[in-house]
Amino acid sequence: MAEKKTAAKTEAKKPAAKVAKATKAAVKAGPRLKALYNNELKAKLKKELGLSNINQVPELTKIIVSSGVGKKREDKRFTETVALTLEKITGQKATSRLAKKSIATFKIRKGMGAPVGYLTTLRNDKMYEFVDRLINVALPHVRDFHGVSRKAFDAQGNYSLGLREQTVFPEITFEDASVLHGLEVTFIIKNGSKEGSLKLLELFGMPFEKEGK
Repeated sequence: MAEKKTAAKTEAKKPAAKVAKATKAAVKAGPRLKALYNNELKAKLKKELGLSNINQVPELTKIIVSSGVGKKREDKRFTETVALTLEKITGQKATSRLAKKSIATFKIRKGMGAPVGYLTTLRNDKMYEFVDRLINVALPHVRDFHGVSRKAFDAQGNYSLGLREQTVFPEITFEDASVLHGLEVTFIIKNGSKEGSLKLLELFGMPFEKEGK
C-alpha cells in the first residue's frame, strides 16, 4: 500500500516538474519577440534588404514612452495620473521633463519647476515585452483602428506613434481612466532607414495602414 502511494506521488509530481522546466526554459529564452528576432528575423532581414553583413541589420535598441501635460502642468491629479500610467504600462518609474525652451502661449519658461511631461525609456527584455503588448493587446483596442501610419519615420529610421487615450492598455483600471490623456511611443532603431525599419516592425507584427493612404 505504501509503495502504491509513493508511486502515485511520483506520478503527480511529473506534470509539475514539466511545467517548472518549461517555465525555466521560457525565462532563459527571454521575451517571445526577442527570441524571434535573434533566431529568425535577423537572417530574414539580411536577405530581404540585400545586406552583406549581419551587423548591418536594423535592430530595435530602445523605446521611449512619453506624455506631455501642457496647460495642465499645475493640475496635480492630472500629472500624477500621467506618471502612474507610464509606470503601470512599462513597469518602470517615469521621469519628469522640464521645459527646454520658453513657450509664451502656454506661459512656460525654460527650466521652470513644474514638469511639462513624463517619459520612461525601455531597453532589453522590458522593451520587447512592451512591444509585444502594444502590438497584440493595446492597438487592437483602439477605436476605429485602421492601422498605424507608414510615414512617421525620421531620417535615421526611428519611428513614432501616438495614442489618444491610455485606456487601450489592460493595466489601466477604471479609476485610472477617470482622467484621460494621450501618449507617444518612439522606437529607436540601430542601422535604421525608412525601408529597413518598416520591414523590421512589420515582421514584429506592427499593423501598418494599407499603402496609398
